[in-house]
Amino acid sequence: MAGPRPTLHFTTAPNIPGAVVLVLHGGREASLEPTRSTQLSVLRMIPIARRIARLGGGQLAVARLRFAVRGWNGELLSPVADAHWAMDQLAERFPGLPIGLVGHSMGGRTALRAAGHDGVQAVVGLAPWLPPGEPTEQLAGRRVLLVHGTADRMTSPRGSAALADRLSSSGIGVSLVDIRDERHGMLRQPKVWHDLAGGFLMRVLLGQSIPTRVPNLLQKVADGDPRITV
Repeated sequence: MAGPRPTLHFTTAPNIPGAVVLVLHGGREASLEPTRSTQLSVLRMIPIARRIARLGGGQLAVARLRFAVRGWNGELLSPVADAHWAMDQLAERFPGLPIGLVGHSMGGRTALRAAGHDGVQAVVGLAPWLPPGEPTEQLAGRRVLLVHGTADRMTSPRGSAALADRLSSSGIGVSLVDIRDERHGMLRQPKVWHDLAGGFLMRVLLGQSIPTRVPNLLQKVADGDPRITV
């Protein structure tokens, strides 16, 4: 019997988009349990994907990836393989278009790890799970945005800060936004999370500034501010 497989779900797929965005959900450190559509980590990304699509105004193809299994699973890097599969599918359907990755928690780690795929130009990590020693060479030539709540107890804000420092010292364009008193679920100020991700992707992938609820934050990111607190 075949094992669980990853699946792509399009939020929007215009006939002639200008760029592609892949949205990645969270998971667990170790689990071979199949991922279900009703799991909170999966559901959490639906409003983010919808907001990015809305901000894209028909210029972005936005797809959510549901990982085959729930866990990272050590050297298996289970979600990274799924992300590469998904980007291959997207590149076949939308050849030559720039790709943006946005992921939460384990999905954030996955986005950063998979960013070496051809076509990736922008990576957004929302409350990413970042153990010490994460590789960074695959992020060369990419633009990176990390967003973390200061009250997060599931993943480490210090981990995001440490990675941002490493990327900056390597000459990789990165900004870190700290959201005061926000926890892992991104529920206290969801609109800030959603608009930061969508606005950043529009600017990097399409070179466009668009009306959002966080224009000042996005301008600071565009200006190259390495660390911003809201």
